[in-house]
Formats: sequence, C-alpha cells, structure tokens
Amino acid sequence: MAQQAYMTETDNGGSGPERPGARFRRLMKRLLSGWRGDPRIWRRGIVLAALAVVLALVMLLHARVPNTIGNLGSLTETFLPWLGLLIPVLLLPALVRKSATALIALILPVAVWLNLFGGLLTDKTGSGGDLTVATHNVNADNPDPAGTARDVAASGADVLALEELKASVVPVYEKALASTYRYHSVQGTVGLWSKYPMSGVRAVDIKLGWTRAMRATVTTPQGPVAFYVAHMPSVRVKLKAGFTARQRDTSADALGEAIADETLPRKVLLGDLNGTMNDRSLNGVTSQMRSTQGAAGNGFGFSWPASFPMARIDQIMVQGVEPVSSWTLPATGSDHLPVAARVNLDTRS
Repeated sequence: MAQQAYMTETDNGGSGPERPGARFRRLMKRLLSGWRGDPRIWRRGIVLAALAVVLALVMLLHARVPNTIGNLGSLTETFLPWLGLLIPVLLLPALVRKSATALIALILPVAVWLNLFGGLLTDKTGSGGDLTVATHNVNADNPDPAGTARDVAASGADVLALEELKASVVPVYEKALASTYRYHSVQGTVGLWSKYPMSGVRAVDIKLGWTRAMRATVTTPQGPVAFYVAHMPSVRVKLKAGFTARQRDTSADALGEAIADETLPRKVLLGDLNGTMNDRSLNGVTSQMRSTQGAAGNGFGFSWPASFPMARIDQIMVQGVEPVSSWTLPATGSDHLPVAARVNLDTRS
C-alpha cells in the first residue's frame, strides 16, 4: 500500500512531501515578516508591555500584595507558579501585533519567574538516605480507607502520617497498617505510624478547640527524631469575603511556636498545611524548616487537588535533617495525593 504524504508546492512549481516543521516555519515567517524597516514596531503594543511589567512586579513583589482585602496576598502566593502561564498569553498577541516593545517587556516576567521557580525545573533527587517518611490527607469521606492505607504503606515509608482521620474509620486504618507498622498513635484527627519505637506522644494545641496536631519522638537506629503531624484548618475562597484563612494563620503560628520550643535537634513535620511554601502566613513554620521537595525534589510536587494538582499544600519539612529525595505518590481514594521523602539523619556524612 502506497504511503500517503502531505504535498506542498516546491520552488520549481512541482509538488513534494512537506517536511516536518514546515508549517511551523511558515507560520513564524508570516509572524516575523515585515518587522525590518517598520518604525511602528516600537509604538505598537504599549498596553501589552505594561501588562508584562505589572505581571513581573506581582511575582517579584508578591510579599507586598496586601492581605487586608480577602487575604489576596496569600491567595496570590498559593498559586504563584501558575502566573507564568500568562507569559505565553501575552507573547502571542505581541507577535501578532509585531510589537518589539511588548516582546522586550516580556523578558522581565520571564526572568522573575525563572528566578523564583527555575530551580524546581531541575531534578535535585539524590541517592541514599536512612529514613523514608510519607504523609497523606486521606479525606474523611474516602470510599476505600483500607485500600488507601495499603497504597501508602507500599511506598516503603518507615514513618507515616495520616490526616483527616474520621473516628469511625480509624480502626480500618489501624487494621490495614498493623502488619507494616508496629507502633502508632492517633490524636484527634491525625495519626502517626512507625516501624520504630515511639515515645513522648502528645497532642499539640494549634488553637482550634479540638486536636488536629500531634508530636512524638521516634527512636530510629540513628537516634531520636521529633515528629510533628499537623492538619491546618481549611482555607476558603468566598465571593464576598475572598480568600478566608484567618484560623489557618492562627494555627500556623501556634504550630511554629511548638516546633521552635522543641528540644530535640532533629525535627520532621508531616501534614496538610493548607498552604504552600510561598504563603507568607506560614512563615512561623517555613522560616525555621526546609521543604524536602524544594531541597531534593523533581518539579513542583503539586499534591492538591488529586484530579488536577495545582498546589503543594501537603508538606514534608525538616530541621537538622538532610533531604535526599522527595516525590508524590500515586492517587488514592482521597482528594489529595500522598507525598514522600527520603532523608539522611546523620548530617555529618
């Protein structure tokens, strides 16, 4: 059977197969033709250039965006990486309008975005490490808690944290995880499972009136490590109130104080913080701990929502511990993705 080929006119008036990329080259030639000798290329696209400058300033000065109206600053910081999608949106009309001014102005947001997030585009995953940890908001309405438990246990985590545990379903998780983890404790709606002995287990008060955070010492072969598990209050985007996060912010400050008061030098925080590392409202925590994803991950590691992850609000953070690798796990019956990390507890090596 003869192979069908797309045909196009050749220089000698005949026809022949169209080479790959020929259509793209013709499109670019059409877009770029007429630039030379056109003095209007500097006068066209002033509005596009102004929008590019504004975009660069919002990303560069995101910490100055006020939170007084609907917590707009925190909302911007939660989805800050996605502002980069506005760059090609501005680029196309700049090319169509043949605006040199707009194209030059677009260099600014490109440079700012790369400065903020370019490091996340590289693979910083290392090898080795002596402890694997994981955390998962399992969703109180999870239709398959036993399956979810088995899935996260299959990650090989030595220490596993679960959040949003409904009291009536806790026995299901305990039974499903019993063969993998000898030690565990559930405090309120959060729990910690460990292959190594646990002590000093207690609830942590994050100013909610009920328990959604805990602390425990895990005695690993490399010595004791303080583990914190937390589920910060949910944030909401409301039509009139905007991005409401006051209770989350209060709880984050309380959690930060508890971690700062910890006497053990090696600390690991696992949980759903309902905020990203860029969110200023989590400064009480993020100012003293490192994100394993930022230090040793590959990509952004978005964890929520599971159907189309747009933000990493599920965090693994460490202090006095060296991150080696960090990754997201496959989806379960939850609306969050589980996240895991491999760390080195002996920072002298």
